[in-house]
Amino acid sequence: MEDLPLPRVISIGTQDFGVLRRHDYFYVDKTRFLREWWLGASAVTLITRPRRFGKTLMLSTVRDFFSNSRSDQASLFSGLDVWKSIEMRLAAGRYPVVSLSFASVKSPKFSLFQNAVIRLISDVWQNFAVLSDSPRLTSDEKRLCSMYAGWKAEFLTSLSARPTDEVLADAATAGIRDLCRLLYKHYGCKAVVLLDEYDTPLQEAWLNHYWDEAVPFVRQFMNATFKDNEYLERGLLTGITRVSKESIFSDLNNIDVITPLSERYADAFGFTEPEVVQAMREFGLNNLSDVKSWYDGFSFGRCSDIYNPWSITNYLSLRKFDAYWANTSSNALAGSLIRTADSDLKTDFEALLRGASVVTELADAISFRSLSDNPSAIWSLLLSAGYIKVLKTLPEKTYEISLTNDEIRRTFKSLIREWFVSNRKAYDGFLKALINHDLDFMNEYLSRLTMSCFSYFDVGSGESERFYHGFILGLVSSLEDRFIISGNRESGFGRYDLILEPRDRTIDDAFILEFKVRRRTAEPTLADTVKAALHQIRERRYGADLIERGISETRIHRLGIAFDGKSVLIGTDRA
Repeated sequence: MEDLPLPRVISIGTQDFGVLRRHDYFYVDKTRFLREWWLGASAVTLITRPRRFGKTLMLSTVRDFFSNSRSDQASLFSGLDVWKSIEMRLAAGRYPVVSLSFASVKSPKFSLFQNAVIRLISDVWQNFAVLSDSPRLTSDEKRLCSMYAGWKAEFLTSLSARPTDEVLADAATAGIRDLCRLLYKHYGCKAVVLLDEYDTPLQEAWLNHYWDEAVPFVRQFMNATFKDNEYLERGLLTGITRVSKESIFSDLNNIDVITPLSERYADAFGFTEPEVVQAMREFGLNNLSDVKSWYDGFSFGRCSDIYNPWSITNYLSLRKFDAYWANTSSNALAGSLIRTADSDLKTDFEALLRGASVVTELADAISFRSLSDNPSAIWSLLLSAGYIKVLKTLPEKTYEISLTNDEIRRTFKSLIREWFVSNRKAYDGFLKALINHDLDFMNEYLSRLTMSCFSYFDVGSGESERFYHGFILGLVSSLEDRFIISGNRESGFGRYDLILEPRDRTIDDAFILEFKVRRRTAEPTLADTVKAALHQIRERRYGADLIERGISETRIHRLGIAFDGKSVLIGTDRA
């Protein structure tokens, strides 16, 4: 029997195309994108995809293919899709390529953000030391090279040498355009400009409350680099979100925007199912159904069954399932949006956590200013970030959506648990008291949690039962290994709030939880509200489905939970 060839080495975290190819590391050929993008002839292209979906690797691939500072394109790209095109071979290695990334521009305040951009531009100029000795540049132009390349050392380490903010901003925003101009004068051809993670500084600006300062700076940079730049051959930007045109792209009429809802380049980022099957075969794996449940679910345009490449490569390397993608970066923005959203969005999100779908409007562009009061903007951002997927396109720009896959579902349940970490003792105590049917301790620990957490969740006196429902769901979500948790489903003669059905009936009992906000005109005390909740459980026979599935009445615990602002009381119908 012939021995199978050994699988290629997986280099986790390597996003440099040249390194992957020179060492023959594991690589899935996505170079067809180069041909489609280049021959498409769009002057400036913005592509948004979730993080860790191969955007940085693709920009590295574009750089290595077109860069005239390399001479090894034939060896790097031989055997790949793009090298089959004679037209593309003629374009290889012909252009100066300016490549930069905003991935590290994560600053708590605007002044630090501005300095980070300056350092970045200075680093880019240092990559073109050839300009300093160019016979085609004037002495003034060579001094300009020295100024930009020396900014990092001279201006940012010496306060006395630092220019004014106005001079700094003007020079910084024009830095890439100036570089393209001198590269054109030196090489006689226009430059290809690549910008990775263009939206990272904007997300940081929104989270850290300097949005109004950052936007004019970024808009000026974008205009100088990609609009008012006659020395630009082609521009390619990547990011997670498409920021609304009025924010930073108001003057860029030449930009071609590709979002997760677009048809073009749908399979260029992420792994298709045939690519996953081929990779699994190389590594001797055949459990596609499990891999599909964990890491499939992304869709771009009409292209479904797109797999998360970061998680797939980690799984192939380590051969165990885990939330690899979720652990690679902060989920602060998504967590903040969901935590502070209104009760309707929290209710919809609770349905997603249960595995259901919801219908909502979605937009291609994200307006950060509307995130606080526009649910469709929040859903649109979560779609761009990869947390949700479109199941079906409906009329009038509405869509049926769900959480993308098991990895995302586990990520959000972990995120919800983190919201209670400031009072971990009370959190753990409540869960233990619930399982042990200890009503006194349940009340004690839940009261501690509501007092410490409700202001964090922005609860107001006008919030409905749906807010409290989401709060309790967050508390019990970590019990999923022991209970089947379901809510807002029909049973008996109505829809119950929350049921915990034991996975092992020899160990745990079942619980029915009903939430009620106290109506002060009808219920003098919280105890009266608890009684109303318990009466509803009995009257509408919410335990009917549990009984039909063989759980006896004695093993079903009915809990009425009454809320009044931050005050809470739990009661049971048992003596």
